[in-house]
Amino acid sequence: MENLNNIVGILNSFVRDWILVLFLSSIGIYFTFKTRFVQFRKFKTAFIEAFGGMFRQNDEGISPVKALSVAIAGQVGTGNIAGVATCIVTGGPGSIFWMWVMSIFGMATIYAESVLSQKFNEKLPDGSLIGGPSYYIMKGIKNKRLAKLLSRSFSILLIIALGFFGNMTQANSIASSIHAINNNIPLILIGILIAIVSFVVLIGGINRISNFAQLLVPFMAILYIVFSIIILFKYKENILPSFKLIFTSAFGYKQALGGLMGISMKKAISIGVARGLFSNEAGMGTTAHAHGSANAKNAYSQGYIAMFGVFVDTIIICSATALIILVTGVYKEDLNGAVLTQRAFELSFGPFGKVMLAIALTFFAFTTIVAWYYFAESNYKFLFGEKNINIFRAIFISFIITGSFLKINLVWNLSDLFNSLMVIPNIIALFLLRDRV
Repeated sequence: MENLNNIVGILNSFVRDWILVLFLSSIGIYFTFKTRFVQFRKFKTAFIEAFGGMFRQNDEGISPVKALSVAIAGQVGTGNIAGVATCIVTGGPGSIFWMWVMSIFGMATIYAESVLSQKFNEKLPDGSLIGGPSYYIMKGIKNKRLAKLLSRSFSILLIIALGFFGNMTQANSIASSIHAINNNIPLILIGILIAIVSFVVLIGGINRISNFAQLLVPFMAILYIVFSIIILFKYKENILPSFKLIFTSAFGYKQALGGLMGISMKKAISIGVARGLFSNEAGMGTTAHAHGSANAKNAYSQGYIAMFGVFVDTIIICSATALIILVTGVYKEDLNGAVLTQRAFELSFGPFGKVMLAIALTFFAFTTIVAWYYFAESNYKFLFGEKNINIFRAIFISFIITGSFLKINLVWNLSDLFNSLMVIPNIIALFLLRDRV
């Protein structure tokens, strides 16, 4: 088993750190220039659409803002706490600068994904809308043999990566953080509770999932940002030096390399192994499922809203984590992953800091579980329709329970590998459909 884990880890590192960095950066730069820097030109519009849309009602589908909430639920996970810490440890403080740069290009990529998801979505018998990479690949690419290969490959890889392995890792993060506070609570009991609450939410379909996300996502984001602001205020004299450290160390060889790798460390946890999800999932195609389900005014309007999700995930939440690690000075300690962020909270809030971080981790990981289920279900329906959907849900729930108590280094690596592989058919499709964007 250890040999298999090592082999998967080597494959994962190669695909993630070389092939995908090249693919994702290239497609982001391409769409940035071809859309005439849409992420800058339309940022104000994106902000207005995101917040103004809170008051719009839709007769069919879900509202654009609910779609954004589901998308952010999938984007914001434990990696926003642990992955940023690993990024700093691996590449130095300058790696944060490169995360910012890549997220800016990623805003153009996710704009393209969202536009295509709207152009090629479908209406289900119940009146709801469904979309995502598999749909725009199959309906948009003229070579049907290639379209079939790419769309089915993407769907299978996503179901394995997010629906099964990915949610095991998220459940494990929740169970571990709660167990660290009170080790008298059995891990499997925590897993069962997570599974029950997840089932209650997901059984209601996209409407209940989106309502849940719209309620919880703003709350969890604001809660974490408030915690971060308190820490920054306490160490306010270190804020400007921390920014200076980020920029001055951004262009050294180690820091630059670490910055590019840092984009792929969204799913890193306290064991210190880089895990290959990208900080905002732009280019992965995952959040496109949420945006494809929105009853939007038009395709590009939803694209603007999608860009705002990347801004919230990386520029706000990931930056908050990075700054509290830097201003408290814990990045100098021999720690990694969530433990590093936890140390910053302990220095600022005392023993209660552990509880506060556990709360943040629980919210982040649970909303990710719910969003990832929807993304996986969308691809299951693409492949099989409604056939045996309850069996699929039962398997999904069983993976949550199992993940809560297993030591799953191999599962983490397998999840990362499948996450990395599913980017490839999506990037190919984005390039082939570039004129439609």
